[in-house]
Amino acid sequence: MARDADTSVDGLLLVDKPQGWTSHDVVARCRRLLGTRKVGHSGTLDPMATGLLVLAAGKATRLLTYVTGHDKSYDATIRLGESTVTDDAEGEVTASADASGLTDAAIRAAVVELVGDILQRPTAVSAIKVDGQRAYARVRAGEDVVLQARPVTVARFDVHEVRRTGTVVDVDVTVDVSSGTYVRALARDLGEALDVGGHLTALRRTRVGALSVDAAHDMAALAAQVEEGAGIDLTPLDAAAKVASTSRLWTQPPRRCCRRSRSPRLRHAPLDSAKCCPAAVANWGAPPRVTITPRTLSPSTHSARRSRWCGQPAQMCAPSSSSSRRLPQREEAAQWWGTMTR
Repeated sequence: MARDADTSVDGLLLVDKPQGWTSHDVVARCRRLLGTRKVGHSGTLDPMATGLLVLAAGKATRLLTYVTGHDKSYDATIRLGESTVTDDAEGEVTASADASGLTDAAIRAAVVELVGDILQRPTAVSAIKVDGQRAYARVRAGEDVVLQARPVTVARFDVHEVRRTGTVVDVDVTVDVSSGTYVRALARDLGEALDVGGHLTALRRTRVGALSVDAAHDMAALAAQVEEGAGIDLTPLDAAAKVASTSRLWTQPPRRCCRRSRSPRLRHAPLDSAKCCPAAVANWGAPPRVTITPRTLSPSTHSARRSRWCGQPAQMCAPSSSSSRRLPQREEAAQWWGTMTR
């Protein structure tokens, strides 16, 4: 039985998504359990997949923009020797080959080529829009869809076990990837690299940023809690803001600072002092020097926000027409929500 409508429900909820459920199914169920329609998630999981789905309710839905871009970890099983239209086990097999002759060394060597900053062609059956229409809708309509490759980062691609059954080979792996990476596409590309084809047969998301599936709730357990009248404990706004702002690490300072500074950008690269003034390099990683009050970014506040990155006095950083840009996604997010919830 769903709880009465409560507009004060705000916070994060970690859910262990069951197999066969869509991400929208989980959101719809949690809306009923929490008694509010304002529930969203930070990243879709395919129905076949299980694992961590980060939900937010009430005011915490504004934090999802920060959580969505976090890096993610997955445990997966790749089947070599068969290709499917969807690059996973839910699609029709389009080609098969004898993969029994593949050695463990050959598989691991092909995996190495997929680690690092790569260009990945997303799977055709995806939610990416092509001329205003979802790619999966075009595929279902009989079109041959080939999406453009996009840059992604595979920080880790570990092979755990290799099992051989007839002409196919199943490979258990763990991957750490950047946001926007398709693990299905990694399975496809590994099969193509070995000239036998490949697809994904199992997928479990174990981590989103600093959030682990070990802390996630089972859907059946959540329903039982509500039935018993115990309610559901959400991560409060202040704690949720800290999680959202600290789960994602900044690895490079802004390209420009002081008078024409920009918000910092994520980079998988070390600090490059040649692209920043000495003051910015000396103060990189230091705690914020000012308190951010969003919604009312006056010229003085905007100047103070800029001075946090280069360490120069606020009056030395003149405001510009870029004052409407969004806040940097780090400690400022926590300060923002701390101000809103006081």
